[in-house]
Amino acid sequence: MSETQLPAGLGEIVEDRLLDGRLILRQPRKGHRAGSDAILLAAALPPLGAGALLDMGAGVGTVGLAAALAQPELRATLLERDPELAELAAQNAALNGMAERVDVVAADVTALASALGLKPASFDAVAMNPPFYPPGGTRASPTPNRKAAHVAEGSLAPWFKTARGLLKPGGLLAIIHRAEALPELLGDLGSSFGGLTIRPIHGFADRPAIRVIVTAVANSRKPAELLPAFVINGPDGRLTPVSDAVHRGRALLD
Repeated sequence: MSETQLPAGLGEIVEDRLLDGRLILRQPRKGHRAGSDAILLAAALPPLGAGALLDMGAGVGTVGLAAALAQPELRATLLERDPELAELAAQNAALNGMAERVDVVAADVTALASALGLKPASFDAVAMNPPFYPPGGTRASPTPNRKAAHVAEGSLAPWFKTARGLLKPGGLLAIIHRAEALPELLGDLGSSFGGLTIRPIHGFADRPAIRVIVTAVANSRKPAELLPAFVINGPDGRLTPVSDAVHRGRALLD
């Protein structure tokens, strides 16, 4: 792990390696950091070939870059409103040799497509790992970037509206969120999406789900499906063999 001090507003920046060391990430030492949620979401994406992926609320780019690492022909756009995190995302794309097929946009995810400089109906898939908690729903971190990454400013409906406008017909939306937020997620998706799949994520097999990964298809009328649960840890507290392969970037969730 090496260190740098740029961008200065985020404090100390460290260089970490994920996915068996194949993904290099510069990120703040303190605050929100790349973790299991981002890796699981990237592993939930289907093969997209030479398609286009939008990582909404990308932070330092973990989801989009992990997906691009797994899918060498994929083109990714990392959308992040914090300009310093967006700068780190751009650095990370370059560090991983992906600058030619990964773009970074520093803008609010709820802005109109025209304001984002993105072409409507131009993405094959949108991935999002949004802030999880409502205001007052958890003890907010004093570190600004961690607080912004964890505490939502409102409903996700504006995120989904932006995603719907940027997805191609039949495009895929994928989101990871707290398990208890599932009813709200389904409500916010509304009638613009169908073909939902819901995969519970359990820390341990004998405990309630801690996350859900929901995928949805723009304007699909296909019925919803509840997929088999994914279990992160075995009874011994270690990653299960499948979970270990996913966290190393050697397998997808399916």
